[in-house]
Amino acid sequence: MVLGKVKSFTVSYDCLNDSNVPVFSSGDCVSGRVIIEVTGEIRVKSLKIHAKGFAKVRWTESRNAGSNTAYTQNYTEEVEYLNHKDILIGHERDDDNSEEGLTTIHSGRHEYAFSLELPQTPLATSFEGKHGSVRYWVKAELHRPWLLPMKTKKEFTVFEHIDINTPLLLSPQAGTKDKTLCCWFCTSGPISLSAKIERKGYTPGESIQIFAEIENCSSRMVVPKAAIYQTQTFYAKGKMKDVKQLVANLRGESLSSGKTETWNGKMLKIPPVSPSILDCSIIRVEYSLMVYVDIPGAINLSLNLPLVIGTIPLHPFGSRTSSVSSQCSMSWLGMGLPERPEAPPSYAEIVTEEQRQSCLDVPAAREELDGPLFAYIHEFRFQPPPLYSEIDPNPDHASRTDERRLDACPSR
Repeated sequence: MVLGKVKSFTVSYDCLNDSNVPVFSSGDCVSGRVIIEVTGEIRVKSLKIHAKGFAKVRWTESRNAGSNTAYTQNYTEEVEYLNHKDILIGHERDDDNSEEGLTTIHSGRHEYAFSLELPQTPLATSFEGKHGSVRYWVKAELHRPWLLPMKTKKEFTVFEHIDINTPLLLSPQAGTKDKTLCCWFCTSGPISLSAKIERKGYTPGESIQIFAEIENCSSRMVVPKAAIYQTQTFYAKGKMKDVKQLVANLRGESLSSGKTETWNGKMLKIPPVSPSILDCSIIRVEYSLMVYVDIPGAINLSLNLPLVIGTIPLHPFGSRTSSVSSQCSMSWLGMGLPERPEAPPSYAEIVTEEQRQSCLDVPAAREELDGPLFAYIHEFRFQPPPLYSEIDPNPDHASRTDERRLDACPSR
């Protein structure tokens, strides 16, 4: 009998989203199929899957151990998040080449379903960095007698969701700095920078509104600028290595001596970037908005405002709250306070006279409750509270009370 051949051997996922991209988060069920297409018949000992997820960092540094001696120091670290194995066909033992317990796969296309549940504990978001990565994948192995195992692997994406609709991430970020330029014994006027953004949390695709005021009292021409930076930090063997990358930037108008420039919501769009990674012990991905003044021949004057790039976008209520809080705290940039809120409805608009009169009639079933207390409660039901006034309606009574209190206090 002539054995058939494996034409294709792949892993496919059952996607949970409309974009047909395998994206999951902690606690989700990852399901899919191992697809085998064969020509003719093949005999199989086992078909296994191995799902794995881990964060790994690695970098090298050159060291000198003497005048003529140098060596390379390797720094590696790994954290495992997922390790799941399952057998779809056959049995666990596949090290022998016996003909017993073999499964025959006939010619054509065959699909073998699998499923696994991701851990409920927080997982690190999938990420590819310069000195490390966070990866998740499912590997399938097809074992046949007298042949090397066939292997195929396909990655899937994990997002550890960050909801930016929290008080911490909705809070405005602001700062102020100034700098005085000196040249030998001559001192020019200061350069001052104030900047503010509405909140700390954003999602990719949003635009950051930048409110800033730059005042140039120096003798040089300066240029205000803003940029978003991503900082990747890797940890291994007690050491740390970071990489800073530019994500997006903008440039303002050149500012001559004695001039001031104001940004009333200058927009800087966030491109598609990886979300912040804040819970992984060996890889950390952070973002910041740098608003700075480019000063020729001197160190720039800069403000760093921290950012968190999340996965759950801003709700309309959160947007309104953020907008109001932004307006309330923008007085230093000349922004007005929000309008006075609308007054609440009066009691007369809520409770009609008929309702109030109907409640004055004591039901017969409550005759046993008659008494001073019930009469007091019933009489004042649906009655509006007294109008607020800063003038004491009983000044004589209050003054007599104060006198009694003073008499009761022992002299010192």
